[in-house]
Amino acid sequence: MKFTIDHKSPVPLHAQVEELLRELIEQDEYQKGKVLPSEVEISNRLAISRSTVRQAIKKLVFEGLLIRKKKAGTKVAPKPVSSKSNNWLSFSQEMKLRGIPIKNFELHLSWVKPLDDVARFFEISNDKNVLKMERVRGKPDEPFVYFVSYFHPRIGLTGEEDFKLPLYEMLEQEHSIIASLSKEEISATASDEFISKKLEIKKGTPVLFRKRFVFDQGERSIEYNLGYYKSDSFIYSVESSR
Repeated sequence: MKFTIDHKSPVPLHAQVEELLRELIEQDEYQKGKVLPSEVEISNRLAISRSTVRQAIKKLVFEGLLIRKKKAGTKVAPKPVSSKSNNWLSFSQEMKLRGIPIKNFELHLSWVKPLDDVARFFEISNDKNVLKMERVRGKPDEPFVYFVSYFHPRIGLTGEEDFKLPLYEMLEQEHSIIASLSKEEISATASDEFISKKLEIKKGTPVLFRKRFVFDQGERSIEYNLGYYKSDSFIYSVESSR
């Protein structure tokens, strides 16, 4: 890209620099973490004052697009993963649509006696075994969510299924179970020692806690899901229309 501005333009210099930086930070090399040129380098190349450059950079820092650290320079701020509630999908499908590569850090399956909340949701007794799935997932370089799912025995899961596939696609294709309704509860909590270890964060760090109750087309319960998300890596947005 051209690294120039128009000194004769009626558009203020700081606004031109701001626009130039917006284009610059969209380049792949800066999205991957390369440090941006320094204030001195930019001011020299554009023949303007450092204060003008600083004004433009501060605007982008304020917008959350850039991060400045002493001695480390200025970098593009990492984009948090976002989830929209108006069109829920399995986690794999959601991230695929957003072009976010996902890595499975852990996957554990076990047969357990349901906790009271799970038994009430499934309307079964506490002595009935249910399949429990635990997963730690995230971007290739860091985990950002720990999931725990319990599945209704009615589904007929054996534990031999390929849970690396998108969950709701697998349930539909292999067990003719169509997940059609999700009810959710979202709150903030502090990570305990267990969650902190799973997400590689300090104990007491704020996390987003989400309960998801999933039903089939007949509004019968099929999954009880708990999710713990790193608060600095995930945004949950709600879109409503009237």
